Amino acid sequence: MFVKRCSSPVTGTASFHNTTIMVSPFIEGQILPSTVVGSFPAEPRRTLSSLLDPFHAAVREAVDAQLAAGITIISDGQVRGDMISTFTSRLPGVRGNEVVGRIMPPDGPITVRDTRYARSRHPYVKGILTGPSTLSHGLKISTPNYRSRDELIPDMASALCTEARALDAVGISILQIDEPILSTGIADLSCARDAISRIAGVVQTPVCLHVCGPVFRIIDEYVKMPVRILDFEGSADPENFASLSAQDVGDRYIGLGCVDSSRPVLEDLETVISRIRSAIDAFGPERILPDPDCGLRMLPREMAYAKLNRLGEAVTHMRRELS
Repeated sequence: MFVKRCSSPVTGTASFHNTTIMVSPFIEGQILPSTVVGSFPAEPRRTLSSLLDPFHAAVREAVDAQLAAGITIISDGQVRGDMISTFTSRLPGVRGNEVVGRIMPPDGPITVRDTRYARSRHPYVKGILTGPSTLSHGLKISTPNYRSRDELIPDMASALCTEARALDAVGISILQIDEPILSTGIADLSCARDAISRIAGVVQTPVCLHVCGPVFRIIDEYVKMPVRILDFEGSADPENFASLSAQDVGDRYIGLGCVDSSRPVLEDLETVISRIRSAIDAFGPERILPDPDCGLRMLPREMAYAKLNRLGEAVTHMRRELS
């Protein structure tokens, strides 16, 4: 049964079952910091003012939508392309969808400009990278430099370290690594863990690992990943949440997908609240970062923003309930 949090005179703490607990460390004094997984619907603008950057207006609209919904830790909206080519198109050693030579770091930042813009609008921003395993499995190897994707992944991780450091320097609150390939059973999870560890080791920012799909199938390996936040689909795939225990999570945090990003149907407010409440029952409010299951890019724009607002409403309700 959900038990209401009692007020505590200690700054940054709360009393829960007569035990003093810390609120989330990501935002000082903030319980249940909400966030997003990433992408938003976007269309390039073909106007005179957008000649130099046809996607900047889409970045601005995505940031505006998150702020209007009251999202605590926003993103830049990931509006410039798909999660693979956004990164691979900038990496030496890749041509189109083929690896044609040794993978090297990009000659300049890839996502930093849009992340810096989001940071100029809001103090708490999430930087996002597509992970080395997902990028490597999205490419065809057409070079003798690599005999397999397991040989490619370490070099991909090293190349991404450059972008991770640049995002860290912007002052982001969280660095998210997206690895949807991990739940498919295709990727070597030990190799993926080493690659994620390499990226996490070059930043001071807390690292989040987002894996969409049936995470429960890889739960034993998933909970061993060297990150502070485990982020997954909790709405479309409730078995993911059911497979986790407090012992699995330990002192880490959960990015809880509590809004279904796969269907253009708006959940009622009580449904979203009940998902958050169930997570609080299991892990305590200080461990939960509510967010959508995945990016909202594939939804109609009006529905994407409606789901974002529904998330904001549910979080506001739960904060009042916990006060």
